[in-house]
Amino acid sequence: MKSAAGNKTPWYAAGLHFECAQCGGCCSGPGEGYIWVAKPEIEFIAEHLKMTVEQLRQKYTRRVGLRTTIIEEAVTRDCIFLRDRDGQRGCVIYLVRPGQCRSWPFWPENLKSPGTWNQAARKCPGINRGRLYSLEEIEKIRKCRRWWQHTGPTTGS
Repeated sequence: MKSAAGNKTPWYAAGLHFECAQCGGCCSGPGEGYIWVAKPEIEFIAEHLKMTVEQLRQKYTRRVGLRTTIIEEAVTRDCIFLRDRDGQRGCVIYLVRPGQCRSWPFWPENLKSPGTWNQAARKCPGINRGRLYSLEEIEKIRKCRRWWQHTGPTTGS
């Protein structure tokens, strides 16, 4: 199988360990960037929150060029959907979270090298722990940003 660059076997061909620690670190600022959402994702999120698409767009998203991003808390820069409940941090839209969130930590920028993977591990305690994801699983997750076409809104990892 070819790497994300498409020209050789990737450094992670033997697989990578990951198990979500449910710490919310990947949803927390500062400096994390944009949480891109596609139209179908906006529709699923609106339905999940029992809002209209327009209400969701006005309250929880903003445009950046031609794309749409979920807004962040002004002070903490955390995702607006990351909430504390009973001492636990969690995503209130977890079942319908965007493909960008579903594919963490198997993002192209984290898979460039062992160094970039381990740099991500400094922020995410689930990296290099837990179950082993095979190369095939990693590539499927990495490429599957349009999750709704494959699994529907209530499944997926």
